[in-house]
Amino acid sequence: MPKKIVFLLFLYISISAKAQLTDLARLEYSFIPKRNSGDQYTRIRALLNYPIKVKEESYFVVGAQYNRIFLNLRDDYPFDQSFLETLTILDLNLGYTFKMNTKWRAAFKLTPRLASTLNGKITGNDLFLNGGVFFIKDRTKVKDVKPYRLILGLTYNTTAGIPFPLPLISYYKAVNEKLSYTVGIPKMNVKYKLNAKNNLQTFVALDGYFAHLQRPTSVLVERVDNISLSVVASGIGYEHLLTKHLIYYAYTGYTLRLNNVLRNDNRDNIFTLDNLNSFYLRTGIKFKI
Repeated sequence: MPKKIVFLLFLYISISAKAQLTDLARLEYSFIPKRNSGDQYTRIRALLNYPIKVKEESYFVVGAQYNRIFLNLRDDYPFDQSFLETLTILDLNLGYTFKMNTKWRAAFKLTPRLASTLNGKITGNDLFLNGGVFFIKDRTKVKDVKPYRLILGLTYNTTAGIPFPLPLISYYKAVNEKLSYTVGIPKMNVKYKLNAKNNLQTFVALDGYFAHLQRPTSVLVERVDNISLSVVASGIGYEHLLTKHLIYYAYTGYTLRLNNVLRNDNRDNIFTLDNLNSFYLRTGIKFKI
């Protein structure tokens, strides 16, 4: 499969699958240093979703997610990297969910996005539109079966550049009172409940971004218009329940795949900033339903 298609598919599943999250609020810090280098990638993420009850078992959800990315490029590059110091990604989340019957719930999501270096005037190239439709079968509270949750959906993501909806699936199951697992995207894990307030898990997770460069530049005689980071990370995670819904978490490990590149207007790879696997850290606090 061509590298460009691999990148587009990776970006699609990495970003669009975040619709699975049940977080009402989140504040998060991520850190990836470049191996054998002074470069490092850090990100601050803040998310807030507010559900509005329309009628029984039906909700309209409005929210926003803000990402501030600091590239901290310290190595010598064959171009002026000052225009790459920070990236901003801002999502407006609009959703609606209702119960179809006793077993299935439907959800619809529309997410306008601003993803840019924001060192110039905002244009249409800085704006993207994402969305999806999801069907959720949640049997985690039923007593006659082992708890499980199945999510099926179709998502559309203009960031990925694929002009048609793509399928999404995620499956969670509790093996017993202590052990559970999740298979899907953007995260797979096996979780072990230590006690009422502490959980450990092993995980494989996807992460990344795509943003427009408002000041296109020439790199090795090629014009660059966009930047992207794609990460596959694996390691150990820890969760501590501060309250029933408020959770502190930390995931640390190593990247299995890392690719931070500058791309042209066709999203072809023009210059690789980093492709060396490295340490991975993501930590924060979240409020979940």
